[in-house]
Formats: sequence, structure tokens, C-alpha cells
Amino acid sequence: MTRFNKYFLTLLFLAASILTYGQQNTVLSLQQCLDIAIKNNLQVKQSGLTMEADRINFLQAKENLIPALSGSASRQLSQGRGLSPVTNTYVNQSLTSDNYGLNASVTLFNGLSYQNAIKQASLAYQAGKMDLQAAKDVVTVNVITNYLLVLDAEEQLSATKSQLAVTQQQVDRANVLEQQGANKAASDIYDFKGQLAGSQVSATSAQNNVNAAKLSLFQLLNIPYDANAQLQPLSAEDLAGQHDADPDKIYATALQQLAQVKSATLKRQSAEKQVQVLKGQLFPTLTLSGGISTNYSSAGTRSIFIDSVTNGVKGLFVNTPTGKESISATTANNSIQNIPYTDQFKNNYGTYGLLSLNIPIFTNHYRKNQVALGKINLQNAQYVEDNTKIVLRQNVEQAYSNMIAAYNKYQALTEQVNAYTESFRISKIRYDSGVLTSVDYIISKNQLDAANLNLISAHYDYFIYSKILDYYQGKVSASQ
Repeated sequence: MTRFNKYFLTLLFLAASILTYGQQNTVLSLQQCLDIAIKNNLQVKQSGLTMEADRINFLQAKENLIPALSGSASRQLSQGRGLSPVTNTYVNQSLTSDNYGLNASVTLFNGLSYQNAIKQASLAYQAGKMDLQAAKDVVTVNVITNYLLVLDAEEQLSATKSQLAVTQQQVDRANVLEQQGANKAASDIYDFKGQLAGSQVSATSAQNNVNAAKLSLFQLLNIPYDANAQLQPLSAEDLAGQHDADPDKIYATALQQLAQVKSATLKRQSAEKQVQVLKGQLFPTLTLSGGISTNYSSAGTRSIFIDSVTNGVKGLFVNTPTGKESISATTANNSIQNIPYTDQFKNNYGTYGLLSLNIPIFTNHYRKNQVALGKINLQNAQYVEDNTKIVLRQNVEQAYSNMIAAYNKYQALTEQVNAYTESFRISKIRYDSGVLTSVDYIISKNQLDAANLNLISAHYDYFIYSKILDYYQGKVSASQ
């Protein structure tokens, strides 16, 4: 074998391995479905953005207590008649002026509005966290419910295929008997063929139900639909029910555990603090401020002062804002001299301090009306909290009622399946002995098949409603 053939076979083997791996069915566990759904859910993402905005508002509320500091710098160019910034008199010349300033201010008292705003923003931020958790919890419950519906549909499909296989065996047996002329009635073979066609229709409907349930699950996960994907079965512990639960205890637990209820309570508390913030704005505001500034102007000049004695000059000086400064003889040639930029920057600085009190005497009732609106918002938040608790109790009662109904139905269907199983066993013996018609045999089998399918459906209904009750007790919750 040549080296080229070896390379070719190696590449062919690798390509076949990759294709085989790519054709393997995807297997998803319940936890994987939960992680994917929460990651891709847009409502969860929106709740996350809202929570982040609440966090920023909370940080800003705290930072409002920090003194404000600002700086300024400006340059002004003027031509013609104008006011000199040095002499404060009118001059007719070109001027260049620079101004620099640094200012700071802090609110000493404003009716505790800032302090209450911090508490209000903190409560709103905590409520935002609860809203995010509630959105995750809703997705979690929906995913678990849809996951169980897929398993329910798959189990019914498996039962339907088993029923189809049994019916096929009966048709094959009837064909053999027909060829031997041993059928009790000429219609036996057609009765079984009709039964087989009905089983095929049931299997097709069951497969369609599986596909529809999977599609709903994948849409909830917000990922492309994969008809070949498989779901991991759940353990017996995961499918345990709670028919002996107490709805009153479930409701009491839900009030303490459910993120939706916590959010409503925190929002009501936040609205209470907001009213206190608005009331604080009715009080006077005491502010402390201060600053430092300096400037430069091209109009800034200084005059020469000559101090002389007999028969000569003793010293040369200039007038400055701080007194007389000695200069050289060369500099003294001009009686008027522009003050350098750095000298003006150092010599022209000034400072100020200000303690101001702002008393809101009349503001067109704006602040008073804001307090009134805040109280309305508080009352609305209280109604929302009360309604959340009322709806929660109703939902718990409804879920508990549905769970008990599903459990009772499951128990009754279990007895029905046991009875029909024994009935079908006897019918088969009688049919094989020639004392039962094919029609009666098919009726007995159909009753058992329908009871088995109903039992599967009732079993999963019981699981689903039990999981909903778990959600209300905080047992079904996405990771924080």
C-alpha cells in the first residue's frame, strides 16, 4: 500500500468518525433545559436590566451625600469699547481675558430627603432582585411542566407502540388461521386488520403529540427545534407526589419563600420611603459652598516708580498689588509695563465661602402635590401587595385541588387497569378456546389499552401539579 493510500484511508476514517459523531442524538437533562431556558429567556434578561438600573439608582442615592466639586476655565476675546476687568472702566482696545475657578458645595440639611432616598433606592434594588428571581422561577416551573409533558407523551407513545405490536401479532395469527380455514368467523381477519389500522392511527397521533410537546419545550428554551433530541428520564424521587400536603401550610410557606410576594412587599416599603422623601422637600434646604478663582487680562499693566537721591539713582522699583518690586535698569526704560501671565495668575486669586438657606414659601403647590401623588402611589403599591397575596392563595388552592383530583383519578385508573388486565386475560383465554368472538376480544383489548393510556396521563398530571405546589413552597427555584 502506497503512502498516498494510507493518508487517504486515514482521512476517510476521520471523516466517517466526525459524521457519525454529528449524527448522534442530543440528550438533554432537566437541569440543562433549565439552564438554557433561563439564559435565553428575554423576560429574565429584561428583569436583569431593570435590577441593574435599580442598583445604579441606589449607588447614586448614596453618592448624593458627597460634596459636589466643579472646575471652570474660559477665555474671552473682545474688540472695541468695553469694560476693563482690571480697572473696571471703559476702554477702547483689544482685550484678552482668562478666568479660572474651582467650586464645591454640599447640602447640610434638606429634611432628610437624601437619607430617605437612600433607603427608598435600597428597597427598590432589593425588589428588583426579587423580580429577577421571580422571572427565573416562572421559567423554571414552565420548563419542568413542559419537560414532564414530553415524558408523558413519550411514555404514551411507547405504550401505543406496544399495543400496536400486540395487535400485529393478532393479525399475523389471524392470517395463519385464515389460510388454514380455522377462523371462527369470516370477519375475524378483517376485525383484527381494522384494529391494527386503528392502532397505527393511535401510534401516529402519539408520535405527533411527542413532536408537539418537544416543539413547545424547545420554543420555551428559545433554541432551534431538534426532532431527534432525547430527554433524560427522571428518577422516582423527582416524580414523587405530595397528596398529603396541607394547602394552608403551603400558602403560609409561599408568603415567606416566594420571590413574587417578597417583591410586592419591598415595593410597598419603597413607596413608603418615597413619600418621606417628598415630605422632606417641604423643609428648608441648608447648603454650604465655597470656591477659589483667579484671572488674567491683557489690560493688566504696572507703572515704573523711580526712587532717586542726589547726583544719581539709588534704586528702580515698580508698583505691584503687593507693593514695590525691584527691577533692572533695562526694564525701567518703559514707564508702563504689561504684567506677566504667571504673575496675574498668582496675584489675582480670590476665595469665597457661602452658607445659604432656601425656604420653600410658595411653589405653586408643586411639592405639596408631589406628596399627594406619592401617597397615591403608596396606596397602589399596598393594593398590589394585597392582590398578590390574594391571587397566591387562590392559585395555591387551585393547584392543590387539581393535584388531589389528579391523584384520585390516578388511584381510580390504577384499579381500572388492574380490573381490565384481568378481564383481558380471561377474554384471551376464552378467545383462544373458541368461546369468544373477535369483536368481544377487541373490545376487551381496547378497554385495557385506553385505561393504560389514561393511567399514564393521570400519573403525569399528578406529578405536574405536585411540582407547581413545590414552586409555591420555594422548593422549585432557579439558582440565585
